[in-house]
Amino acid sequence: MKIVKNLILISAPSGSGKTTLCKALQKEFPQLNWSISYTTRKIRKMEKNGVDYQFISKLEFKNLINQSFFAEWEKVHGFYYGTSKEAIDRIIHNNEMLLIEMDVKGALSIKKLYPNKTFSIFISPPSIEHLRKRLQKRGTDSNYRINIRLHRFKEEMKYVSRFDLNLLNDSLPVAKKKLVETILTIKKGENDGIKNNTIS
Repeated sequence: MKIVKNLILISAPSGSGKTTLCKALQKEFPQLNWSISYTTRKIRKMEKNGVDYQFISKLEFKNLINQSFFAEWEKVHGFYYGTSKEAIDRIIHNNEMLLIEMDVKGALSIKKLYPNKTFSIFISPPSIEHLRKRLQKRGTDSNYRINIRLHRFKEEMKYVSRFDLNLLNDSLPVAKKKLVETILTIKKGENDGIKNNTIS
């Protein structure tokens, strides 16, 4: 019996190309639902409120926590990130598919809450040095914050085996192609054939 996965979780260490790949998927699958997470971090250049994230204050975020608004929330690099529980429940009720770009621990929390409804994808960089170069090239963080991100990367890599799929991003066009193929397979309900595999 094929099990339809309503929630596609896409996670990666900061600087691994997760956002770039997710934006490519949005163009490839405009009909799919995309979760817009809430965050307390400052908006970056080229980002739009309500499109990339819902940017809110720390006080607003904590009020939403108290209201049990989030299915999961995490503090990452000093900022809060959270996913709306109502949005997830609505997707499952309507038997639709929702793609969620989120941090590693957040993805594992969602996977635990909805074990039969999720398919989780971990995007890995080729190496920690490759990741360092990407973060430096991005130019949005100081060396201090880059080192913090690299330390977190080492911790996050410990959880790779708990994801359904580990996708190595050593070439953006190749990674995009493989990610698109994976989404198409999941949409067909044939995800058992790719579960627990590493694609490189």
